[in-house]
Amino acid sequence: MNDQSAAAEPAAAAAVAVPEAVASPALGEGERPAGRRAALAPIALVVAGGLSVQFGAAIAVLLMPRAGALGVVTLRLAAAALVLLVVCRPKLRGHSRADWGTVVAFGIAMGGMNTLFYQAVDRIPLGAAVTLEVLGPLVLSVVASRRLVNVVWAALALGGVVLLSGMGSPLFEGSRELGEGFDRLDPVGAAYALGAGAMWAAYIIFSARTGRRFPQADGLALAMVVAALLSLPLGIMDAGSKLLVPTTLGLGAAVAVLSSVLPYTLELIALRRLPAPTFAILMSLEPAIAAMAGFLILHQALSVTDALAIALVIGASMGAVRSQVRGVSKR
Repeated sequence: MNDQSAAAEPAAAAAVAVPEAVASPALGEGERPAGRRAALAPIALVVAGGLSVQFGAAIAVLLMPRAGALGVVTLRLAAAALVLLVVCRPKLRGHSRADWGTVVAFGIAMGGMNTLFYQAVDRIPLGAAVTLEVLGPLVLSVVASRRLVNVVWAALALGGVVLLSGMGSPLFEGSRELGEGFDRLDPVGAAYALGAGAMWAAYIIFSARTGRRFPQADGLALAMVVAALLSLPLGIMDAGSKLLVPTTLGLGAAVAVLSSVLPYTLELIALRRLPAPTFAILMSLEPAIAAMAGFLILHQALSVTDALAIALVIGASMGAVRSQVRGVSKR
């Protein structure tokens, strides 16, 4: 899951909704292979960031028996906030009341998104949770574009969700929740994932606004502090002194680096050379990456039906981005 233009803007670009098409230099026919490799470098950074996020989430699932879902959220956000404060050193003076209102809203969206998502992956497989979560940005894209063709993409995504909701298919057989079918998926976990998607859409909106109001990564760092402070009471109530166990702290810091600090940094570097629409399309691959992480680390195996369902949602996300970009380019 996905914070980040000057630092907050990558999160906006990470959305499947892309408000503006960003032109990218085309490769000439006679361009040397070195130039092509340079063009592929930012794509590799985005993919690496996605791998980092989802494998960090898989490690977080392994950490949950030690600290609980809310405890893991607190460890991740608190560690990420500390790192960003040290690196960014945001200025506290010179900001208007509206600036602070925006960054607080951004922090609330960030904290809500993380809290709901980790509650979801504590109950349902990682690949399914991310697939349901990505519907939030997809809906935002459809609403923002106001183009009829995006209704088709929404219908395609709905088809994927119907498959995931269990038409008798043996989904994620290695999952501790399911055993023999996704139709037995915890409805509370699915609701948490959908709620995380709604908060992801809000996160996208306030990420872009924060990026316009705060220089560098200052807004992101301050919003992360807000999110960490909001999650702290919940984490303490859920895990208590378990949060202070050295091994738990170490794993929590690893989750923060993998799921927040490293991907944000990679994506920020990539966005300096990568068009926002291309970035958004790459981010649409998150469900597939999550499914792979779930399989490799959590032993959550995919059936053919599961893979088809995830592919439908990914295809809908990519189609929504491409149609929106074409609509902007015609204006």
